[in-house]
Amino acid sequence: MTFSLAELPLPVRLRPQVPMTDDELLRFCAANDGLRVERDVNGELLVMTPAGGSTGKRNTDVIIDLGLWNRQHDRGIVFESNTGFTLPDGSMLSPDAAWVERSRWEALSDRDRERFVPLCPDFVIELRSPSDNLAELKEKMERWIANGAQLAWLIDPIEETVSVYRPGEPSEVHHHPTSVQGHGVMAGFELVMGRIWD
Repeated sequence: MTFSLAELPLPVRLRPQVPMTDDELLRFCAANDGLRVERDVNGELLVMTPAGGSTGKRNTDVIIDLGLWNRQHDRGIVFESNTGFTLPDGSMLSPDAAWVERSRWEALSDRDRERFVPLCPDFVIELRSPSDNLAELKEKMERWIANGAQLAWLIDPIEETVSVYRPGEPSEVHHHPTSVQGHGVMAGFELVMGRIWD
């Protein structure tokens, strides 16, 4: 009997007998186009459905604001949710939005730029969707920081909170903020939350 991953109730976790290499994972993702796939540090795959309409709209608003800020300052590269990053711990994660300082991106080979990016973004935004498990998202934020992110925001439109993560500090939760300001590498970036809460 054969089946498609699209026939399974998603999200679903799969544990291959042998963890997939990046090349194998790239082929797996290509064969299951339309699904979002991440690999955890143990080689387990998390297969998720594409975003729904409201989440897609929010993701777009975040990317537009981050992209416009980046164009003004021209200090880095912005990535959207289809970009996979292979982290130092061996996991491959795809944030909803990410930013990498320009010199780090330019230091990569052309081949590395075409694959899962072999570095941790400097700044990450994750946006909670209705199907996301909040405890798992919080763990994911900690993994971003443990792997080298300098700043990470978890935006929860359900609770209207933004949790801010930084290395060596406890997470900081903002309830119903009208905006969130970047620090450190993201100094000067401000995300106005009105469009995100709508």
